[in-house]
Amino acid sequence: MSEESLQRPVELLSSAMQDYLKAIFVILEQEDRATTSAIAQRMSVAPASVTAMIKKLSGLKLITHEPYQGVRFSHAGEKAALEIIRHHRLLERYLSEALGVPWERVHDEAEKLEHALSEDLEERIATMLDHPDVDPHGSPIPTREGEIRRPRTRRLSTVDAGETVTVVEVDDRDSDLLIYLGKLRLYPGAVVQVAAVEPFDGPLLLKLDGREFSLGRRAAGEIRVSAAA
Repeated sequence: MSEESLQRPVELLSSAMQDYLKAIFVILEQEDRATTSAIAQRMSVAPASVTAMIKKLSGLKLITHEPYQGVRFSHAGEKAALEIIRHHRLLERYLSEALGVPWERVHDEAEKLEHALSEDLEERIATMLDHPDVDPHGSPIPTREGEIRRPRTRRLSTVDAGETVTVVEVDDRDSDLLIYLGKLRLYPGAVVQVAAVEPFDGPLLLKLDGREFSLGRRAAGEIRVSAAA
């Protein structure tokens, strides 16, 4: 399969290939490298399975892989990944806004639907939603042209005491964590003050909407924030 033949790359790839490209993309959104171990952790599979898929995707010239350097996209691979990500995040937004599916469930539901989404239906959903920029968890939605807005963010776990930040994005993989953060109202757009940071990887004391509460470092590490305006 040549790079030129991938003008509609997603239609030519298996669901498993699409899932791997999506996982690699999400890792590279947040990290400098997409290593075999990082992909295995993201996909909840054995490293040997990742190695086999990397060989397949490399053979299709969708990615490159160098030992100790991780995976990188080719132009065709990034194009395919952006289309997959667009399908997934648009579906999450549609399920949330149009059907009222809770934010802790939209990720899993979108996983089931994204591989069957046609380009026509994708465009109809985007139009109905007035072409949204982000999904319910704050993750940016690529445009139809394959462009994506990546705001500068950092993990809440790295914020110092006394800083005030705005929640930008929350990792969507752990539904139990999303339920917990929802109860705390730590949604994208929430303005949070870090009142104190306990030493030795202790929790953060946060202030939000007149409330004070503690949040563990692991949970705080799944939240990406920017400086409050």
